[in-house]
Amino acid sequence: MFTGIVQGTAEVVDIHEAEGFRTHIVALPGDLRLGLEIGASVAHNGVCLTVTKIDGDHVSFDLMRETLRLTNLGALEIGQRVNIERAARFGDEIGGHAMSGHVICMAELTTIEEAPNNRRLWFALPPTYARFVFEKGYIGVDGISLTVGEVRSGPRGVEFCVNLIPETLARTTLGERAPNDYVNIEIDPQTQVIVETVERVLAQQRGS
Repeated sequence: MFTGIVQGTAEVVDIHEAEGFRTHIVALPGDLRLGLEIGASVAHNGVCLTVTKIDGDHVSFDLMRETLRLTNLGALEIGQRVNIERAARFGDEIGGHAMSGHVICMAELTTIEEAPNNRRLWFALPPTYARFVFEKGYIGVDGISLTVGEVRSGPRGVEFCVNLIPETLARTTLGERAPNDYVNIEIDPQTQVIVETVERVLAQQRGS
């Protein structure tokens, strides 16, 4: 389990490609390697990955075909950075919201609105998942637990926005994002269960 509180970023220092498979190696800062072992779970841009090798500060992770297809990790290049969160431990403070590290889709960054000490980002969602996003609800964006500011109909379908404070911009890669970039999205699981349950009940009532 993860909390959506990004602990830092790590640079991708090497990538090994194979058919439908990729191993990428990141340089993890010392505080993020503390107690790290092979087999541990670490979120990269919100994607739960397993440590496969540790060589000093270079830590390897394998990405299977589905991960490469569904997330923005497949487009990473050497020198780019990812948001990092170690798996939560029993008793840790849940500063964001409970997240599984299972990305459901990607969303395109469409608009950036600047204001003093604030930045608002608008994202276009695939239609299939728009029904799970509500104003003031939780959402995971590249592994960051954020609150949905607004939801609107835009030229590319349903869009939602998040508001970022300077600390989030400094600690994560969202400060580097530009229009047309894609971010990983994890829907709040409780919201998804509620929506799907209501849809199922309504469908049963209509059928009867």
